[in-house]
Amino acid sequence: MTDDDAGSSARRAPASAQPASGGRAETMALQGLANRFVRGMLRLPLLSRVAGRRLITLYLVGRKSGRRYTVPVAYTRHEGALLIGSPFAWGRNLRTGVPVEVRFQGRRRLADVHVLTDEAGVVEHYAVIARDNHNFARFNKIRIDQDGNPDPDDLRSAWAAGARVFRLTLR
Repeated sequence: MTDDDAGSSARRAPASAQPASGGRAETMALQGLANRFVRGMLRLPLLSRVAGRRLITLYLVGRKSGRRYTVPVAYTRHEGALLIGSPFAWGRNLRTGVPVEVRFQGRRRLADVHVLTDEAGVVEHYAVIARDNHNFARFNKIRIDQDGNPDPDDLRSAWAAGARVFRLTLR
């Protein structure tokens, strides 16, 4: 699930910045409603055990506005951390070295954040996430070959369109 900084629609890059292979991920028509439903599910102990196998809720504070946002997102476990990838504006509220509060498997916890924005880091980690979660790949317009590997050009296009990776280490 995704949501932007203000909780409405995603900001789009200018047409000239759109990658040729299909462009940037976009929010669904009823994204706000879907996010409210998922946030509610992740608060319920029994449902969070099932839904929480792939989803986490981030509790963000706007870096400029100070407003609070609650964003459910898919994650992938990798090397002892949780990886989250997103091209959306809410991600600018996560900063390396500034902990974030999360709801993970029904419990609120703190997580240390490391933000990756460089091409090599984003491409490498987006590939890990796309291999693990083909829905993430489809949503982000990353083709997967018959062996389960993401298309390298699509990964680079995602980075060029503003994708970031957030590596969360739970406390």
